[in-house]
Amino acid sequence: MTALKKICEHLEQFAPPRLAEDWDNVGLLVGDPQHDAERIMTCLTITPVSADEAVREKADLIVTHHPLPFRSLKRLTTDSTPGRLLLQLVRAGVAVYSPHTAFDSAAAGINQQLAEGLGLSGILPLVAKTDEASGLGAGRCGSLPQATTLAKLAGRLKAFLHLDGLHVVGPAEQRLERVAVACGAAGEFLEPARQAGCDALVTGETTFHTCLEAEAQGMAMLLPGHFASERFAVVRLAEQLAAQFPELYVWASRQECDPLRWV
Repeated sequence: MTALKKICEHLEQFAPPRLAEDWDNVGLLVGDPQHDAERIMTCLTITPVSADEAVREKADLIVTHHPLPFRSLKRLTTDSTPGRLLLQLVRAGVAVYSPHTAFDSAAAGINQQLAEGLGLSGILPLVAKTDEASGLGAGRCGSLPQATTLAKLAGRLKAFLHLDGLHVVGPAEQRLERVAVACGAAGEFLEPARQAGCDALVTGETTFHTCLEAEAQGMAMLLPGHFASERFAVVRLAEQLAAQFPELYVWASRQECDPLRWV
């Protein structure tokens, strides 16, 4: 058994909370740091499905990418989905930790992993934090080893994320040399990507009008979906925690899945 405090300290070193966006809610959100843990489940989001799994499998801690609670709650009742989920976990003694945007921006975080998965070199933060001495920040940008087409880069991204398809903005033969990545829903990084000299932005999802703006600017976009752009890193996080704490049983949720389906 390992104290929650020790696990949280490791997570804070891996994804320092100072890297989180100001609007975010990160860290230990539910639980007593002095309690011990034997079983940890990672997931992208706490939903009825993943909460049931955690309780059924007797998890002591859920490390969820998306925070619960995310926004402030004025009351904790079963009248809301967040309230029902939190009450279920509290009753079962399941603690909750979320690294969220700190994990996105960390040195070995989701965006770094995405950039490396695409084979980018000279990787830098897309939006550096001005008060961050390490030079870290949100998103990543870098250069492809050699110029390629949008179609070929899409194929590379599909292979890395194990996808059958994804949305793109731009002609299939558009030439790409420099690429920006920002996991989740990060259409607001379109302009920083352009300013960084990028030809394309990879993000999970964005709005229709952001796609139109990218098209008007001649900027390609690759949109694999919010779930796909982050879920792979949740699996890797479980592996990392298992290696760091071999005395614990750690797994990535086996039940959660993308709520969006092609029909």
